[in-house]
Amino acid sequence: MKYTFIRAECKNHCVKTLCHVMGVSTSGYYDWFDRPLSQREQDNQRLLTKIRCFHKSSHSIYGSPRIQKDLIDDGEFVSRQRVARLMKAAGIQSKVAKKFVITTNSRSTIAPSPDRLKRNFKAVEKNKAWVSDTTFIRTRQGWLYLAVMIDLYSRQVIGWSMYDRNNTKLVVDTLDMAIWRRNKVKGAIVHSDQGSTYASGDYQKMLNENKLLPSMSRKGECHDNAVAESFFGSLKNELVEHEDYRTRAEA
Repeated sequence: MKYTFIRAECKNHCVKTLCHVMGVSTSGYYDWFDRPLSQREQDNQRLLTKIRCFHKSSHSIYGSPRIQKDLIDDGEFVSRQRVARLMKAAGIQSKVAKKFVITTNSRSTIAPSPDRLKRNFKAVEKNKAWVSDTTFIRTRQGWLYLAVMIDLYSRQVIGWSMYDRNNTKLVVDTLDMAIWRRNKVKGAIVHSDQGSTYASGDYQKMLNENKLLPSMSRKGECHDNAVAESFFGSLKNELVEHEDYRTRAEA
């Protein structure tokens, strides 16, 4: 009880200090914190989800002009300026514009694996083919990244991990859970995109040590991993896009 009281006092002190620096009242701060997202902010969140999908499907090549065109084709009436603002705020940019910058450490990543799945999303029995992908969930604390592993036979999520960074640990922990839950299955195809986390040495080493067959989508072909994309679409439609998560833990 004493510890809880001390924590509450520290929190109140921090809030009062912050409000003093910002020149706002404490009640005004809490009113702002408890306020739900406006319609404009909800629209921005929906647009940003689509922007990330189109940017990912272009293998990080598309800038705001081409992504705006994709959004319009998808039924969104949005200006190029708004798309550019959303992309800039989220740190999304075309890798073509980043000249002379090394984006991948070739010493810690491995060449892309062949596409062993070839869009054959119907498995005849469990543990023959798994698919994995990563997405993001917006919270007031910042992005929460989620990786999942899905068995194509049952479409069941057999492994997952959440972290505040999209790094190798995120996908390695997801694979580790799937292997543990399925009792160290051997010979299964494990399909993903060509992202640096999936091409990392640690992830590929875990696949090799467990006799799992790596498979990767072709560049710019998000339909090669359509099952995972569909799962994330349903997840966001039901549990993300209409929610306002204050913290990563709440999400």
